[in-house]
Amino acid sequence: MYLWVDDLRDPPKDGNDWLWARSVREAKTAIMFYEKNRSQDAIHIDLDHDAGEYAFDGGDYIEVLKWLERQQLPDTGYTFHLHTMNPVGRDNMRAIINSNGWVESN
Repeated sequence: MYLWVDDLRDPPKDGNDWLWARSVREAKTAIMFYEKNRSQDAIHIDLDHDAGEYAFDGGDYIEVLKWLERQQLPDTGYTFHLHTMNPVGRDNMRAIINSNGWVESN
C-alpha cells in the first residue's frame, strides 16, 4: 500500500496506486485497515508535516508517527518518506523514525 499524507499536494503520478489521507485520523484508519486485512508485504507512508485546515482532525502529521510508535505495530514492511518543506518538522519526524529503527527512503 502507498499512503500519501498531505492536505494540499496531490500524490505523485508514478505508477503507484496512492491512497490519499488528508488528516491524521484518515491516515490512522488506512493503516489500521491495512494491518487488519494485510494482503501486501509493504506499506510506504509518504508524509507532509503541516496539516493546515485538516489539523482539527488529529493535529499535524507528525502525530501519525507518534501514534505508530505507541501502537507498536509490526515494523516489517514499513518505509517512510518525508516530503514536508518544514525543516524543523522534518527533523522532528526523522528523529522518531530513527529512534524506532524504521526505514526512511529517498
